[in-house]
Amino acid sequence: MKNKSFDIISRFFLSSFILISFFYVAPIVINFNDKNFINKEFTNNSKNILNRALNKDELIEEDSKANADERDLLYDILEENNSEINLVRYTTSEIDSLFKEVNYNLKDVRDKKLVKPIDIGLLPNEIKNIGNTKKRKDMFIKIVLPLIVKENNKIRVDRKRLFTILNKNSNTDIEKKWLEKKYKQYGVKQNDLSTLKIRMDEIPVSLAIAQAAKETGWGTSRFALKGNALFGQWTWSGEGLKPKNADEGKDHKVMKFHSLQLSVRAYLRNLNTHSTYRDLRKARTELRNQNKPLDSLILSKYLDKYAETGSQYIEVLQKIIEQNNLKDFDEARLLPSSKDLESLI
Repeated sequence: MKNKSFDIISRFFLSSFILISFFYVAPIVINFNDKNFINKEFTNNSKNILNRALNKDELIEEDSKANADERDLLYDILEENNSEINLVRYTTSEIDSLFKEVNYNLKDVRDKKLVKPIDIGLLPNEIKNIGNTKKRKDMFIKIVLPLIVKENNKIRVDRKRLFTILNKNSNTDIEKKWLEKKYKQYGVKQNDLSTLKIRMDEIPVSLAIAQAAKETGWGTSRFALKGNALFGQWTWSGEGLKPKNADEGKDHKVMKFHSLQLSVRAYLRNLNTHSTYRDLRKARTELRNQNKPLDSLILSKYLDKYAETGSQYIEVLQKIIEQNNLKDFDEARLLPSSKDLESLI
């Protein structure tokens, strides 16, 4: 009986020891295995990045691929530039009638902060013949305003999706493919989520309108009317218009676009990716971290390299913004189109 009792006790302790050892060793083995052998799941330090953002820590933008190839950064825009769809160029009277028909006027936009979803693909040739300066400016603003708000909306949606991804430890295949696409569009190296977060952001509507007005003479320039170029963006590889007074040795062109919408998209991509505007993006991030609105008068200070006139260019932009009360449009939101409403029914 003594021997039998000893045997039972020994087996009990042995079993207990094995069981305890298993639960002690298993987590260590699993953790080691996850770190060294399982690579199929996309992992990142996104929660740390998000926590830093929420704690208002300053994020540093990486220099890698800052001057990425133009074809890579604008690949989606260049593809749409080859569209075979012929856009209709309406006259100023036809556009004005359309605006009146849908009751689209700037006073309502300033008051209600709502923009009619009107997509004018081409500027009217007659805009340069509008003798009344205020009418010409109003016509130009009403054409470009919905286009700018629409592109900012797309960035806002993308940014919201990025924050959702930042708050996850792992991502689905669809999310990984989406991230790869955005890395390419914003000239960011793989998995550099902090730099992507800095670059994927909006530009104040008032600043975009001011630059479009300055670069096109309120829609009257040859580049705007013949190439739909609202922002005078240069190109060395894409299709473009040669400046008439270009200096010798300069072989750049002003990029042509299939529509005004693509010109706006390329402009936002330019400010969000090119190394020249890194300080602008840094200032924008600081405003975000302080929970302040994106102020066009502050951000315009970092556009001295956009034109050869430098600081004088900044002064002109700020005068355009202030004299035309363009900051009234910064909080404007696009009303849903009929197609958007149909999709909800």
